[in-house]
Formats: sequence, C-alpha cells, structure tokens
Amino acid sequence: MSYPFRHVFRVRYAEVDPQSVVFNSRYLEYADVLVTEFLRDRGTAGLPGDLEFHVRRAEVDYLVPIRNDELIEGRLTVEHIGNSSMTMLVSLHGADDGSHRADIRLVQVRVDLGTGKPLRIEDEVRAAYGFASDEVAHA
Repeated sequence: MSYPFRHVFRVRYAEVDPQSVVFNSRYLEYADVLVTEFLRDRGTAGLPGDLEFHVRRAEVDYLVPIRNDELIEGRLTVEHIGNSSMTMLVSLHGADDGSHRADIRLVQVRVDLGTGKPLRIEDEVRAAYGFASDEVAHA
C-alpha cells in the first residue's frame, strides 16, 4: 500500500495519568484501533474476514507527549509483507497541527488459530493490501 490509511480519534480522560499525559500502555491500544479500522476498510477491498494474525513484536517510539482530549490522527502503512508475516507502521500525529507524536511498529504473523502455526499470506490478501500477488512489499 503506497499511501497511509488514516483514522482520527480523541484521547479520553481514562487514558491519561494525573499529569494529563497518555499512559505508555495506551499507545499499543491506539495501534490496535488503527489496525482494526484498517482491516475493516480493507474488507471492502476483498480482504477475507477469517484471517488471524498474532503480534510477534511491537516497538513504540515516544516522540512528543499526547494529552487529554486531543484529536489524534493515526496513519497506518504496511511496510513489508513476507511469506507469513508483515510489518505495519502506525504513526500518531496531532490532528490539528500534524505534529509527529509516536511511531509504533508491529510485526504480525498469519497463523492457523487451531494450531498456532504460521500460514502463508495468500495472493488475495496481498492484493487487498494493495500489492501485486507476487510482490513482497518493502518500505
């Protein structure tokens, strides 16, 4: 996918500490919101609904604090698609000023839910993410 998927959300009071700064753990929840909305969007582009991906690695770079009641724009880009895994970058920005607040990189592996074993990412899934069927995506 050559463009980032975008989704805007508002920071809620329950997500911040006494200094009105978002708790560190909430950043992964924000990434999950972006992934969920991205998959919902890609479902209209032919992405099968029965896919299972498990997060293998998550890295968060905290750049500028996110505060209570701010509007945040999340941008999700699929950076890499391998045989059974893919890497997504979720970047968080102030929706009003575009300021770059954080980057969250997720490595996810497609798995068989019953066995937990890795499965190949099929051509139709690659196509739904905007890549050619034989293309291995790299950022």
